[in-house]
Amino acid sequence: MRCDILTLFPAPVEAYLAVGILGKAIAAGILDVRVHDLRRWAINRYGQVDDEVYGGGPGMAIMAPVAVRAVEEVTAGEQARVILPDPRGRVFTQEVAKELAGERRLVFLCGRYEGFDARVAEVLKADEISIGDYVVSGGELPALVILDAVARQVRGVVGDPDSVVQDSFTQGLLDFPVYTRPREFRGLSVPEVLLSGDHQKVADYRTEVSLRLTLLRRPELLLRHFFELPKELRQKARKLAQELGVSGLPEEPS
Repeated sequence: MRCDILTLFPAPVEAYLAVGILGKAIAAGILDVRVHDLRRWAINRYGQVDDEVYGGGPGMAIMAPVAVRAVEEVTAGEQARVILPDPRGRVFTQEVAKELAGERRLVFLCGRYEGFDARVAEVLKADEISIGDYVVSGGELPALVILDAVARQVRGVVGDPDSVVQDSFTQGLLDFPVYTRPREFRGLSVPEVLLSGDHQKVADYRTEVSLRLTLLRRPELLLRHFFELPKELRQKARKLAQELGVSGLPEEPS
C-alpha cells in the first residue's frame, strides 16, 4: 500500500513513522509511506500557504490552490483515496479501517489553523473523517491514528495475524485484559484460570470477560454487531446482561 501524508509539520510525522509496527512495515517494504511538506506548494517566495477567511473571524485557512496542486502533483494522475481528517467528517471505526485497507493508495491532507478552504474537499472529492468528538491542533495526529489502524489490517504488517483478530472492536467486543509476571502485585493476583493450563477454560474466561466489559462500558458497540456474533455468544450475552442489569439486547428472530 502506498500512502502520502501532506503536512506543514513533516518532522513529527516522520519521527512516528520510524518506530513500532509502522516503522517495521515501511522498512520491510510492505508499506510505502511518503511525507511531503505543504510549503513546497506555497503561493509565493515567502512560503505563504494560508490566508484570512472571508466573512471575518479569527484564524487563517489553508488556501485551495496550495492543497489541490499538492495532491495533484503527488498523485500525478494516479487514482488515490484522499483522506481529510476533520471533526465534521464521518466517524472513524474499525469497519472504516478495514474499508480503507482495501485501497491501493491513500493520501492524507493534514490541516492546521482553521483547516482548509472548503473547496479543497469538493474538488478532491476527499473522504472527510473524524477520529472523535473533540478538536486537536492539526490533522497530523488524526492522520497517524487512521494510518496506524488501517495498516494493522494490511497483510504482513502485524507479525501474528491472531493479534488483529483479537483486537478490540474487531468482533464487536472489547478486548479481554491481559496479565504477565509477577503473579501477584500489590495485593492483586492473576486470575487462577489463566494459570490452569486448560486452553478451553482460558478461552471461555476471556470470552466472558470481553462480553462483560462490552456490556458495562460499550453496550452500543455490542448492539451494533450483535447478530454478527455466533448464536451461543448471543445467548451468553443475554444471560450476562440480565445479571448486570443491562437492557436493550434484541431477541432472536423467530
